[in-house]
Amino acid sequence: MSLYQPTRDQARQFLFDAWSKYQQKKSLTDLESIALEVILMHPEYHAVIDAADTNLEQNYYPEIGETNPFLHLNLHLSVIEQIQINQPIGIKDHYNRLLEHYQDPHDAQHVLLECLAETIWHAQREQKPLDSQHYLNLIHENTKDLA
Repeated sequence: MSLYQPTRDQARQFLFDAWSKYQQKKSLTDLESIALEVILMHPEYHAVIDAADTNLEQNYYPEIGETNPFLHLNLHLSVIEQIQINQPIGIKDHYNRLLEHYQDPHDAQHVLLECLAETIWHAQREQKPLDSQHYLNLIHENTKDLA
């Protein structure tokens, strides 16, 4: 897998492999352990992750209401990494406020995940690089009223 820009299939295979190693009680890398944590938070996706042969190339169409489980899981991984390294700067503080408010890491991550997804969509629509300031502004809008 490319370190910085895995293909869609490489990103999916990473999740399949982490899940398979977990089920076989094999040791996991640190990143695989984080992926496993995210997968375990989403039992609704376990059947998808269990069927690598069927789902590696499966397409999902949001315009007809389909959720892409791989995109969702990988957005969680991105948000967790951002929190760990506090990049963009300030995201960790926003996350801590969300965590204090929701009392659940999964719910707190979802607020950030939705902001990240919107930022990615915006960048794709505008055919521009990701705008970290836009991302932080969205996060701020979603956390400003939290105690």
